[in-house]
Amino acid sequence: MVIGRLWRDGGGGSARNVSRWLRVHFNLNACRRRYRFGHAGGMFSATVVALLHPGAMGASLGGALVRAGHEVRWLVQGRSAATRARAEAAGLTPAASWAELLSGCEVVVAVCPPDAAAAVAGQFAAAAGPAGEKARIYVDANAVSPRRAKEIAAMVTPAGANFVDSDIVGPPIGQGRTCLYLSGAQAGPVAALFRPDDPLVVVLGDDPTAASALKMVYAGWTKATSALLLTLWAAAVRSGVADALAAEWAASQPDLAGRLQRAVATAVPKAWRFAGEMDEITQTLADLGLPTGFHQAAAQLYRELDTFKDRPAPTIEAVLAALPAPPVDPASSSS
Repeated sequence: MVIGRLWRDGGGGSARNVSRWLRVHFNLNACRRRYRFGHAGGMFSATVVALLHPGAMGASLGGALVRAGHEVRWLVQGRSAATRARAEAAGLTPAASWAELLSGCEVVVAVCPPDAAAAVAGQFAAAAGPAGEKARIYVDANAVSPRRAKEIAAMVTPAGANFVDSDIVGPPIGQGRTCLYLSGAQAGPVAALFRPDDPLVVVLGDDPTAASALKMVYAGWTKATSALLLTLWAAAVRSGVADALAAEWAASQPDLAGRLQRAVATAVPKAWRFAGEMDEITQTLADLGLPTGFHQAAAQLYRELDTFKDRPAPTIEAVLAALPAPPVDPASSSS
């Protein structure tokens, strides 16, 4: 399968490089027609984008769109002071109502916890109404299963929206390597909204759920193995062999101690969000006839740790203390 990268030129001399790349990988004239090459070196003129909602990742994505010259609106209703601060820092434009948010809007980008993705799509569909005021693109950039992506597409299409599937791999933009994957018939125009490598954008083709499938199998390794490491370290501590395990790791698996530390620092504070993602991965594997127990267990662990939301990075001792106590052995309790 050919994986194409399409991006919006930010100006300067790079337009020639973009054109050369497109000539090699695609028919340039067809690309001009399909992706609306317009002003000097760019694929899109300034576009009104609605962002649902500016959490840490959403605000960084909105900021990238602002840097590319677009107006990015966000819905103020019911959002926290922390959300307001992130939106202001990213240069987003507040909207007091759904009507104000969607007026003249061409693209809607949804970035939210996976277990809220369908509800957010339903809110958009209700606000847009039948067929909407004009054709829009609805980008679902959430960690959901292909099944859930199809459900969301079925919700937004009657409101006049063209569905684009998306997933984000990596930290918020500007904090490391971040890649935005897109799939669906209108993925190309969405890719064209961004400046080169801000973030890296990869179009997977016209398959309307390819981006979600990729996210599931990618996160099924990265986030589930963090949960596995935390679980096994807890088992070692409770079994009295933690020092021996650490010594063996140092000798034969020298990267695991560092991975455990990163799991404590980065995965545990996001456990409240990762639990729903593990549920989506479980559904994906079930739909493919594959074992699901790995990710059911990971979801269970992350739910035990959801109290660390919005708190500083914990210590490993605090993480272990938050896990359920081992069951009482009836034999030992009766002696």
